[in-house]
Amino acid sequence: MKKKKKVRIKWNRVIIALFILVSIVFIPIKLFFKNTTECKEEVYMTNFVNKSLGDLKTYAKEYDLKLEITYDYDDDIEKNYVVSQSILENNEIKKGDILRVVVSLGELDLNKLKKDNINELGEVPIMMYHNIIDKPSSETNYTGGNVDKDGYNRTAEAFREDLEMYYQKGYRMIRLIDYVRGNIDTAYGKSPIVLTFDDGNDNNIKVTGLDSDGNIIIDPSSAVGILEEFKKKYPDYNVTATFFITSSIFNQKEYNEKILKWLVEHGYDVGNHTVGHNNLNSTTITKTQEVIAKVYKQLDEIIPNKYVKILALPYGNPTSKKHENYPYVIKGTYEDYTYETEASLRVGWKPEVSPFDKDFDKTYIKRCRAYDNNGKDFDIEMVFNMLEKNRYISDGNSNTIVVPDSYIDKVIETNKKIIKY
Repeated sequence: MKKKKKVRIKWNRVIIALFILVSIVFIPIKLFFKNTTECKEEVYMTNFVNKSLGDLKTYAKEYDLKLEITYDYDDDIEKNYVVSQSILENNEIKKGDILRVVVSLGELDLNKLKKDNINELGEVPIMMYHNIIDKPSSETNYTGGNVDKDGYNRTAEAFREDLEMYYQKGYRMIRLIDYVRGNIDTAYGKSPIVLTFDDGNDNNIKVTGLDSDGNIIIDPSSAVGILEEFKKKYPDYNVTATFFITSSIFNQKEYNEKILKWLVEHGYDVGNHTVGHNNLNSTTITKTQEVIAKVYKQLDEIIPNKYVKILALPYGNPTSKKHENYPYVIKGTYEDYTYETEASLRVGWKPEVSPFDKDFDKTYIKRCRAYDNNGKDFDIEMVFNMLEKNRYISDGNSNTIVVPDSYIDKVIETNKKIIKY
């Protein structure tokens, strides 16, 4: 019987062979993936002039470009088609690049502007509210939705009716600061309206508790609760408002800071109403600066760079810009803290002129008291009847000012394009 031969494996040769095999198979794969990650394909800008805005938005989304769109009339390019672009064709683009484009509003039709009564030198209502009381108007002892004799406080029912009326009459909300700066982008044929609330009353934004994530729960019958209701009901209403607070903020110590942060994060603005609703007709110059500076400083500590430097004058005082305290409404210093106020609001009675009117004075703006008085003494009914004769009606383009020819001499000097008919 023959003995089987033992096969001796030369392990050194096997190892060498396996190493060669691995090198042949895996190194090219590694190089392939390295090349594809390190040498990404460059992307170059496409020309979108005379192409639709919809196509451009799709392209911008695909390549993570940030679009900044402005609109202008153009006789040669169809409406909603691109007139020009900041990144030119064949220029390399990268994620996050800003692409500025001008989009056509179509051919300028002066006859249509005239027919639609477009007039951006018309008046704008700056509505003034205070308390919003959750009770039916029928349960008050006063006219309409007034909760007090002078109508500074309004029922929640009446406030809802106000908002519905504004919308149905073709008004769309804008931020007060945008009105002050002349940045009005109201839709074509619609009119801007500004809402303000004084005093920082708890019923302006009543917090009923926190949810499981620590976010504030807002009473649906408070002013902000009702505004949020209309934000959902009419997405094109552009719901917003400016709240003017004292040092007590919204009188909800546990939630005050959360409220301020919530407001500015959800499209609302916050301004100054002095420390303790101080009458600036009777304070000293030093006290005037103190009561204004302290609120600005308080806002700086809680929502730095997120509030508006606008002061709603308590009681509408000073009642004259000639008053010795008035200069310190606009600029002052207290305990090494210096402030500058961009605009101040009066306790007014009638609509204010367009920010493009030569008579516009942002440092002393009139407001309309939101109250009922049977169509008299500048109540809501009277104010909106007045506006029908000369209301601001937008052309839908924030870069142009459209006015009837008879208004042209009243237009301020501006970089905006002025169009008359």
